[in-house]
Amino acid sequence: MKQSARFSVALHALVHLVDQPDAITSTTLAQCLMTNPVVVRRVMGALRAAGIVSSAKGHDGGWRLGRLPSEITLHDVQAALGERLLLRAASDPGDPGCAIVRSVDAVMTDFLIDAEALLAARLKRLTLAGLAGERQAGHVPHANAHGDPDHG
Repeated sequence: MKQSARFSVALHALVHLVDQPDAITSTTLAQCLMTNPVVVRRVMGALRAAGIVSSAKGHDGGWRLGRLPSEITLHDVQAALGERLLLRAASDPGDPGCAIVRSVDAVMTDFLIDAEALLAARLKRLTLAGLAGERQAGHVPHANAHGDPDHG
């Protein structure tokens, strides 16, 4: 799964867990996210390893938040997935011995590092509680593949 899709799946699943008193199964989350339960289990497994969610097997099993939504930042979620925030597009590196190629590469690498730092700082200021609150207040449009609002 692409990096951005994993982050999106994780955030979507977590918002579903915010006000749920009962655990939610991977199958139920997968239906809400219009994806496969295996995808949900893989993403949620990474979040469980970071203490963001917990899981239980058997009757009444499923996923629950491991911490209060106000204590979970979007940066925590991104970091739990173990992926970079931004990806540099691949380009023809040219001759690695060329001073111009090395200079351009150094500038682009520095730019990417700076951009990731800005994005990480912003994600640290945003919490799951805030994201869920925006959704509940109706500030975040939400539609399914057919364009119908509030599919889950």
